[in-house]
Amino acid sequence: MRGTKRLLYALVGLPLGLFGLAYVAVTIVAGSALALTVVGLPLLAAAVRGARLLGTLHHALAQRLLEMTAAGPVAPAAGTGFLDWVTIGLTDRAGWQAAVYLLIKAPIAVLTAAIALFFYGYGLAAATYPAWWRLIPPQEGHEGLQLPGDVFLDTWSRALMVAVVGAAMLLAAPRVLRTVLVLDRVAIAGLLGPGKLRERVRELERSRAFAVQDAAAALRRIERDLHDGTQARLVTLAMKIGAAKEHLAQTDADPAARDLVSQAHQEAKAALVELRDVARGIHPPILDSGLDTALSTLAARSPIPVELTGALTRQPSAEVRLIAYFCVAELLTNVVKHSGARCATLDVEHRGDLLRLTVTDNGTGGARPRSGLIGLADRVRTVDGRLDVDSPDGGPTVVTVELPCGS
Repeated sequence: MRGTKRLLYALVGLPLGLFGLAYVAVTIVAGSALALTVVGLPLLAAAVRGARLLGTLHHALAQRLLEMTAAGPVAPAAGTGFLDWVTIGLTDRAGWQAAVYLLIKAPIAVLTAAIALFFYGYGLAAATYPAWWRLIPPQEGHEGLQLPGDVFLDTWSRALMVAVVGAAMLLAAPRVLRTVLVLDRVAIAGLLGPGKLRERVRELERSRAFAVQDAAAALRRIERDLHDGTQARLVTLAMKIGAAKEHLAQTDADPAARDLVSQAHQEAKAALVELRDVARGIHPPILDSGLDTALSTLAARSPIPVELTGALTRQPSAEVRLIAYFCVAELLTNVVKHSGARCATLDVEHRGDLLRLTVTDNGTGGARPRSGLIGLADRVRTVDGRLDVDSPDGGPTVVTVELPCGS
């Protein structure tokens, strides 16, 4: 079965390899020649993107027929406009590597197909030679095939020898083809794959994403347990102590006992308030209504006027929503406590796959990234985000948070 897949890969790879060579020669060479004109760079960017698509096709074919397990080309970055599209296409490393692969794929495909046709084609013809050698028209009084040196394969013994050679070629064909395909495997792994370092980075990114998601889910479970379990029991305890307090107030109980019960009631209510604050700090319930609603609530509850501009076009993932909420909450708190600002602006926008949150105030400025904002920067980096601070002395202060908007 594997031998059949390799043979099919060799036969299909020949036209694909020749087409890829022609594609690179026409599009990328033409785009490079016209690079100084208006259409040159867009054409070259489109050619590189097309080479990436062809490379992905070759990689998928190798995965299906050669059972390669290496990862394919890294996904290209997203852009928001035509200039971004052209820039990303021109700087697409995976696309250029795919173009190089298409160039060397053609000779490899020709060599592979030639060897496959030789061993399988001639092997099959030779193995079946005893069945058809008498059908060959006689030449110079001899039947059968004529070899160089006027040697004719015109006897049964010679026909059987040819069949043995053909059977040997058929038996050797899968191994020979597998050996030749090593060239293609190496080219695919080196040019169409992310490479060992990039593959390791992708594995670490997947592991970190899983860890962040798992941590967010665990915090959500803790918040739910606190809300549905511990908080409910504290509420019941506070109610019972309150009832005991009222009962003691109507009796001739010892004043000291009434004071102790009253203090216990106050402590129970204070513990309940603290528990609610802790639960909200783990996962604010308002986030269940969506990040846009949560940000609107933060802006409305701020002690100073906060203008909310922009809007979400889609909801980010749960962990990104949580990080975005706490970033905005802490930034608005810092504006109130430290900036001396009279008003602030919160701008929300999507830029491709990024969610950008910008908090601007008209305060005195002087905020430094390595001061109180270092905790926010660390939290943002857990999801490959970025925090930028622009706060000259005298203001204004502009803090920008960019988060990947995975759904």
